[in-house]
Amino acid sequence: MKKIFKSLTACTLAISMCFSMTACQSSSTSKKVDTFKEDEVVSGDRLQADWADTAIIYEVNVRQYTPEGTFNAFSEHLERLKDMGVNTLWFMPIYSISQVNKKGTLGSYYSISDYKNVNSEFGTMEDFKSLVDKAHEMGFHVILDWVGNHTGWDHVWINEHPEYYLKDETGEITSPLGTDWVDVAQLDYTNDDLRKAMIDAMSFWIKDIDVDGFRCDYAQGVAIDFWEDARKELDNIKPIYMVAEDGTNSLSLMNSAFDSDYNFELYDAIKFTAKMPNSADDMKQFMNPELPYGAYKMNFLDNHDKNTYNGTIGDRFTPEALGALFTVVFTSEGIPLIYSGNEEDDNITLEFFEKDDIEFGDYKYEELLTKLCNIKTSNEPLYNGVAGGKIRFIDTDNENILCFERVKNGKKITTIINCSKEEQTIKYDRTVDAGNILLHGDSTGIKESDNEKLNPDDLNKMQPWEYYIVLSKK
Repeated sequence: MKKIFKSLTACTLAISMCFSMTACQSSSTSKKVDTFKEDEVVSGDRLQADWADTAIIYEVNVRQYTPEGTFNAFSEHLERLKDMGVNTLWFMPIYSISQVNKKGTLGSYYSISDYKNVNSEFGTMEDFKSLVDKAHEMGFHVILDWVGNHTGWDHVWINEHPEYYLKDETGEITSPLGTDWVDVAQLDYTNDDLRKAMIDAMSFWIKDIDVDGFRCDYAQGVAIDFWEDARKELDNIKPIYMVAEDGTNSLSLMNSAFDSDYNFELYDAIKFTAKMPNSADDMKQFMNPELPYGAYKMNFLDNHDKNTYNGTIGDRFTPEALGALFTVVFTSEGIPLIYSGNEEDDNITLEFFEKDDIEFGDYKYEELLTKLCNIKTSNEPLYNGVAGGKIRFIDTDNENILCFERVKNGKKITTIINCSKEEQTIKYDRTVDAGNILLHGDSTGIKESDNEKLNPDDLNKMQPWEYYIVLSKK
């Protein structure tokens, strides 16, 4: 655990760069310096789990992950995921599913009948505890999907504690207002006993099962002060990590309750850039947003909602662009998310209320994601939150080019991306440091150039969806 008092760049940072080679012209010049300019220090006080500094989240859809759809079957994939560089497993809801008013044949994971039991479809509580223990032994951390806004209609509280629920004008328990979530009943957080019961349920999973945190569904539907109280209580058991699904993008949730929330704005900007030329600049403001001290966004191209309701990542972004766009996700400020099956192919979309297996075998994007995971966790400038460096953009004369760097403790990571399907010619407003190429690819795939020295002249013309990640040291 840590109380963090770490360096954070202020918004008004006057960037003073240290350069060694230029990419502005075809004939490059060199300039030697002793060190890179480090970020300005801003003090803050926040309790966070140490392991979250380098966390890479992998969202596990147990039902669809294997033909069996069980904890034990998923366990067989842990070694492969570890080799891929994943270190944090987010399990979609594993709890007993409500049968009353359920959707589809199997029902929604998010309609819960018992917060302290597991869905028998997946196995037993002992099976899940064994999975958590095995994951911990292998170096993973485990977070659970927590559904605090509502329960299923046959949850024990419906009959034993109807006062825990929101009522309509006739006195009947109601579904969440303004939604089509007819399979769930809205909880009422003005009730203090509900708050205590919910914290007790969350505490069970940390104390008894030893999970390491929570992804909280529809977090904006629950009172912020509840989340803040819950976080204090849960951190007293052990320091945890919490990420909010917050469609309102409220910074208040990250003041103390949550370490992260979804970077929906960056997702939308990436999606726009993938289809629209001359729009790389649209991503910038969402790659290094101003947030409460110590907080950071969760960046993604895919998750269970986008995958089920908006189509495959190939359809949303085009396959040729995925190397470049995953590079944005992994090198921007924030914690990256990989969804089940992203490593397999770009044509996967999964049912929500029915069985629908991922057919693993080709692992089309496993090499790319493995390289990105290892680059992220091996280079301090790319660490999450204040453990990493702040983004400094390098402007160009080309609106299709994204170029930026992050510095921490004498190391600099520079990322250069052609965010278009056309070849681009570029002039940079200042120099790009020479260094070792950690990753290089384009629309055709990864180039075999690991640890080669960057030739800055190569940056003057970039192929469709070409990208570089470069490490420089002083």
